[in-house]
Amino acid sequence: MKEDQKNFLLFAVLAALILFGWPSVASWIFPAQNPAPTKMVDGKSMPVADPTSGPAAETPQAIRDRGIVLKETPRVAIETPSLKGSINLKGARIDDLVLAKYPETIAKGSPSTRLLSPAGTADAYFAGFGWRDDGLKPPSPDTIWQASGPVLAPGKPVTLSAANDQGQTFRIELAIDEKYMFTVKQTVANTGAGFVPVAPYGLVYRKGIFKEPDGWTVHVGPMSVHNGGADYDVNFSHLDGEKAVDFTSDNSWLGFTDKYWLTALVPDQSAMVAGKFRGAPNGAYQADYARAAQALAPGKKVTHTSRFFAGAKETALLDTYESQGVSKFGKAIDWGWFEILEKPIFYYLDWLFRMVGNFGVAIIFLTITIRALIFPIANKQFQSMANMRAIQPEMKALQERYKDDKQRQQQEIMKLYKDKKVNPLAGCLPILLQIPIMYSLYKVLLLTIEMRHQPFVLWIKDLSAPDPATLLNLFGYLPFTVPSFLAIGIVPLLLGVSMYYQIKLNPAPMDDIQKQIFAIMPWMLMFVMAPFAVGLQVYWITSNVITIAQQRWLYSKHPGLKEPLPKKDAKAK
Repeated sequence: MKEDQKNFLLFAVLAALILFGWPSVASWIFPAQNPAPTKMVDGKSMPVADPTSGPAAETPQAIRDRGIVLKETPRVAIETPSLKGSINLKGARIDDLVLAKYPETIAKGSPSTRLLSPAGTADAYFAGFGWRDDGLKPPSPDTIWQASGPVLAPGKPVTLSAANDQGQTFRIELAIDEKYMFTVKQTVANTGAGFVPVAPYGLVYRKGIFKEPDGWTVHVGPMSVHNGGADYDVNFSHLDGEKAVDFTSDNSWLGFTDKYWLTALVPDQSAMVAGKFRGAPNGAYQADYARAAQALAPGKKVTHTSRFFAGAKETALLDTYESQGVSKFGKAIDWGWFEILEKPIFYYLDWLFRMVGNFGVAIIFLTITIRALIFPIANKQFQSMANMRAIQPEMKALQERYKDDKQRQQQEIMKLYKDKKVNPLAGCLPILLQIPIMYSLYKVLLLTIEMRHQPFVLWIKDLSAPDPATLLNLFGYLPFTVPSFLAIGIVPLLLGVSMYYQIKLNPAPMDDIQKQIFAIMPWMLMFVMAPFAVGLQVYWITSNVITIAQQRWLYSKHPGLKEPLPKKDAKAK
C-alpha cells in the first residue's frame, strides 16, 4: 500500500511539472504556430556597407514615415502578380516590397505583408548590388542611377546606368518573374586607358531581428547553403558585437529566413564566392557575397549574373527554383530530420485541399488515409492485446510465486511470452508509428505558408494557430488574458473528451496506479496540446474518433478483451 502511495505521489509531481513547466519547454522546442501577424522589428537605418569591410557605422538620423522617405528619391515601380513596390535609384537598392497575395492578418481589409523597407524608416531591410572599390571607383551609395524605363514587370526588364570619371560605365539590368525571383546582370565596360579590377558583390541589410523566435525545431535568422549542405547554425546572437561568420564556396546562396518569408542572394552557381554574415553595434545585420577581382582590359566589358529572391517560401516554388539550378533551395524551409515524411504529407495535404476546398476537411481526409494505411498494424495490436489478456492470470500467478526473486520472475514471464507466442510490445507499434507522423504534420502546419490563415468552420479562422475560443475568459468577452497553460479552447476540450472515451474503451488495467494514470492522462494531454495549431488537434481528434470506431469493431471480433479478469482464478492459478 505504501508503495502504491509513493508511485501515485511521484505521478502527481510529474503531472504538475508537465502542466506548469510545459509552456516554457514548448516555447523553445515547439515555437508557437502563427501567432501575431509577421512584422519587422523597429529600428534605425544605416548606409549600405562595402562587403569587403563589414557594415559601416550608423549615421544618426531620425526615423521618418515610410511614405515620406519613398517620395524623397526617384524610383522605378515594381509590378508583378505577387510583388508590389519600387527600386530606389539612389544607390540602386531594392528597398520597397510588399507581398501582394499575403495579408498581415485574417482581419478584413488587412494590408499586404511588407517585406522590404528603405533606409531612414523603421524596419529598414533592403538589397543592393555593386562592385568593390579596389581602384575601380564604382558608383557610391549616393549615386543617382538612370533607368531605362519606369516600371519593372515580368517580361519588362529595366536597366540602371551610371559612370565614373575615369572611363568606366556601369549597368545593372534587372528582370523579374511572376513570383519572387529577380535576375541581376552587373556589367562594367572599360573605356579608360588601363586595366581595372572588377569584383561584383551583392548584399542584404536588415535592422533588428525577426519577431518570431529561433527555436530547436524551426530556424529563423541568417541562413545559407554552401559546401554541399544547408547551414542553419548561424543565429543573430552569433553576429552581435560586430562579429562575422564567413565561408567560401560555389553552388551557394545566403540571406535571412523568416518562418514564412525569405530574402536570398543567389550568385552564379558555378562561381566561387566569399560569403559572409556580419553584425554592427547598432543592432544591424548584413549578408553579403563577393567574387574575386578580375582585371578588365581597356575596350572590354564583363557581365556577372546573379539572382535575388524576396518573397514567400512556397514549397512547390522553392522546389521549382531548385530544379532550375539553385542549389538546395528547398532547404529554405527547415524541414529537419523527418523531411522524408513531411514533404509527402505536405504535397498530399495540399492536393486534398485543392480537391475539397477546405483545409480542415483536407486534414480529416489525411487522417482517414493514414489510419487506413496502419489499420493492419492496429488489427495486430488488438490481437496482441487479446493474447496478453488471455495470459494475465498466469502472469499474475508467476508474479505472486516469485515476488521475492525479481530476476527469476522476469525470466519466467519471458518464458511465458515465448511459449504463448505473445509480443508485449506489439501493442505499442501503432503509437510509435504515429509519433513521427504527428511531428511531421506539426512541422507542416508550422512551416508551410500554404497552411497560413486557412479557415475551417465557425470561429476557427486559422488552422495554423491555436484555438482562439478560450473558455476561461468567455471566448474573449472578459477583458483579461488567460495564462498560456490555462488557455483551453473548445477544440482542445474536444480532444480531451475524445481521448477519455478512447481510453475508456481499452481493457481496464489490473494495477490501481495504472488506472489512476489512465484516468488523468486525457486531461493532461488537453493542457499540453492547447497551445498547438488547431489543425494538429483536428488530426488527433479525428484519429481518436476513428480509433473508437475501430475498437468497437475489433472488440466484436475479440469479445474476451472486454470481460473483466477473474481475480480469484488468477490467484488460484
